[in-house]
Amino acid sequence: MQSKLFEKLKILADAAKYDVSCASSGSNRKNHNGGLGNASQMGICHSYTEDGRCVSLLKVLLTNYCIYDCAYCISRKSNDVKRTAFTVNELVELTVNFYRRNYIEGLFLSSGIFKNADYTTERLVRVAKLLRTEHKFNGYIHLKIIPDCSPELIKEAGLYADRLSVNLELPTDKSLKKIAPEKSHQQVYLPMNHLKEEIIQNREEKKLFKKAPLFAPGGQSTQIVVGASPESDQTILQLSASLYQKQQLRRVYYSGYIPITTDHRIPTLKAPPLIRENRLYQADWLMRFYGFSANEILDNQHPNLDLQIDPKLAFALRNLQHFPVNINKASYEMILRVPGIGVKSAQMIVKARRHGNVKVDHIKKMGIAFNRAKYFIDLPGAIIQQDYTANQIKGNILASTPKFAKQSQLALFP
Repeated sequence: MQSKLFEKLKILADAAKYDVSCASSGSNRKNHNGGLGNASQMGICHSYTEDGRCVSLLKVLLTNYCIYDCAYCISRKSNDVKRTAFTVNELVELTVNFYRRNYIEGLFLSSGIFKNADYTTERLVRVAKLLRTEHKFNGYIHLKIIPDCSPELIKEAGLYADRLSVNLELPTDKSLKKIAPEKSHQQVYLPMNHLKEEIIQNREEKKLFKKAPLFAPGGQSTQIVVGASPESDQTILQLSASLYQKQQLRRVYYSGYIPITTDHRIPTLKAPPLIRENRLYQADWLMRFYGFSANEILDNQHPNLDLQIDPKLAFALRNLQHFPVNINKASYEMILRVPGIGVKSAQMIVKARRHGNVKVDHIKKMGIAFNRAKYFIDLPGAIIQQDYTANQIKGNILASTPKFAKQSQLALFP
């Protein structure tokens, strides 16, 4: 690799690491005509860091030049960093060469904004178009859409990318205008809504015409920065619930603010709020797969997530009147609310009880976290929760948690 190109890669890959919305699940683009790559339904991100970030994509910025001065961003125009940019052809060739060497399986491409939104987006789209049309690249491509770009560019981007995303960045428009005065949530919601309409229309076309072109088969996502502004976890989860329902987003990503800048508009943090970030992911998981509403997870009396325990356990401790749950009689939805029982385990329980009563020995073999679940289930041999207060249950569970788990608290729960 030429030294000049390597220097660009070093700068722009490093600058891109602060954007976390790069998971590649949800696309089923297939290889054809002897092309390169294959994006399967399971996604192509096979390697994850301990805090859930995927690492198997070529993840870069097109440029770190930017006309905006967002206080939380390493690439803001007032920051004294070395600036550079790829040409479209450089980035295309880099992606193809890295794929052929088996370094990567796809591309996550974002950018600073130079000149204006359309000028930047047009170059992002050209990268994806050249990969698809000239190099027959069928691997995963995730493109960032620049707010305020034209609907025509958004539509073209969806024809070549598997997933598109527009970042909200901060939970409220008030905080965004304070920290990123050139931006507004309205600029973000316009392309989000346009993407939603295009995706719905494409799904309908595919039902009628099998050969209709794909449009963003992996859907759309967004990113919310956590800790750079004063909003509560309750505000963030209510925003996420609204995005899932109204904009039909595939994923909302939470990025703990990394204190990379010194600015009076940003709170002073000694370290990124990684535990808080992970708790938000766990709460998000509850909304997407466990049937919880945002208002059940947090309310006005409990506006922030407990950093010591996961949100599902916190919910159960606040609502002991709903427990213990009779495993042999309760609905599937109620079984899902038992701490330590995941989706697969709940399904196994419902299936097993058709053939007779489920007992403690049975559920232990199903892979549930029995040390948590035993306080909340009604089964012969299990501990009935009325014998304990919420504080006693919490204390017992924390005392039985391995030391390394209590220190990191970063894993998603079953």
